[in-house]
Amino acid sequence: MSNPYCEALGIRVPALDAVRDHPEARAYTLMIVALLERGNPMTLPEVAERFAQAGIASASAALQSLQRCRPARAPVYRDGDRYALDPHDHDLDLWVFRLGLRPAKVSPLLPKEPGPPTPLPALDVPLSIGELDEAWREASLYGWSPQRVAMCVLDAHGAALAPDEVVAFVSARTEMHPLHRIDERWGRPTPIRVLEGGRWALEPGHPWLLAARKAVRDRLALVRKWAAMRPDPAVLEANRRAFEERSEKHGAELARLRRVLVHAFPPEAPHVVVLADVGARDLTTQAADQLPRVREKLAEHDVIAAVGVRPLLRALGFEPGLRRLAELGPPQKTMSLNKRGRTLRITTPMLVWGSCGIGRPFGDEERLRSYLRAGETAKLHRRLEADAKALVALYQYGRLHGAVRLRWGFLDQMLPAPWVHPDETKLYGLKIRAHKLDAPLEVVVGGAPGWKDPWARAERCRVVSDGSRWGLRLVDPTGAVLQDREVQLARLVENV
Repeated sequence: MSNPYCEALGIRVPALDAVRDHPEARAYTLMIVALLERGNPMTLPEVAERFAQAGIASASAALQSLQRCRPARAPVYRDGDRYALDPHDHDLDLWVFRLGLRPAKVSPLLPKEPGPPTPLPALDVPLSIGELDEAWREASLYGWSPQRVAMCVLDAHGAALAPDEVVAFVSARTEMHPLHRIDERWGRPTPIRVLEGGRWALEPGHPWLLAARKAVRDRLALVRKWAAMRPDPAVLEANRRAFEERSEKHGAELARLRRVLVHAFPPEAPHVVVLADVGARDLTTQAADQLPRVREKLAEHDVIAAVGVRPLLRALGFEPGLRRLAELGPPQKTMSLNKRGRTLRITTPMLVWGSCGIGRPFGDEERLRSYLRAGETAKLHRRLEADAKALVALYQYGRLHGAVRLRWGFLDQMLPAPWVHPDETKLYGLKIRAHKLDAPLEVVVGGAPGWKDPWARAERCRVVSDGSRWGLRLVDPTGAVLQDREVQLARLVENV
């Protein structure tokens, strides 16, 4: 008997009995294993009965635990009374690994083989620049006094130095040191003499010098001890390259998938169905008597997106199998606004307006029903096609940013888009690539792009680093910095 869940994940069919004592075993995680074992949707009483058969708990106790664990959260979804798995959900792959149902995709990070400890020089031997390089690299020296830091630098150089030279030497190794503000009042007895011209020199035979050398070498011994316990850098680098190659390959596969968005009215018993081919930007509108044609068109695609996608496909009589399904409904239903318990109910129109700037993305339901009753087919089709275009804009915005935008009053927040896989190329990845290649990005900013020619408002922007680790900014031709959240479409321009 085939097991579509395990086939999609490329794992053997697990046994719930073998996982029940796992450290990660909880009601929710064991429910995932039960669904993987069955390979098909189950009701909560069926899962509870399977728990009882595996000796985990009685059926009644298991059912109570399952009802309390919020079972309908990714990668589990609820479809009527049954609960099923999304085999393409990234979280499911992580749970499979954490539960020991698949091996790691990278080499284990084992510490290097420890070598013989390197003896440290005696305290009567001056410090060396190499010792300071090793002991102070990216270290926090805020617990050290300015005198001690300066003494170490002068001792390692064996000569007098200007204050700026001392500060520059320390800053080249760590930004976390107390010499950002130079203070020549070193205390009494002073370990440092200020020579003519302002240069600093060590006071010969000062009693603090041995303590400064000991502090550096104690830290050096600790640094070497921890370095011996770290994983082999070669293994870390190999794992990083393998991860990037695997993500890039998977991202290219995802980019080639054929995607269609479905919008129907009324959704529970469709009379009109609009299919929007996301890649070709082509609309197909069919009446209820053309449902076989609708199912044929759906079968041609790899990803199906809709609001309430699973109930809608069931109403259309289409079995998606292992196709990827993108639920365009709000990723969360409410948001707390303050400590007094005021909450905001999040809706799809709010997300379409916040992300794409479309003020009235969907037609009024009563008006649509009046069109349907009056037989005003042309008006109904036009309104539903406009609705589908708004949903495509939301879908594309989520793919570009990995999130959708919620704007309401003082709120301006990004909510993760559940239909986006981590390996898909997003705006930040495009910015990194553009910065490395010194190539421009072509972006569409502002409201949702046009349907026929989505790149008509595109402008070429430069990607500029602001000096921080993650700071890559988009700068338009006028020199203005663009807000990432305002970008609707983006693509790399390599042949300039």
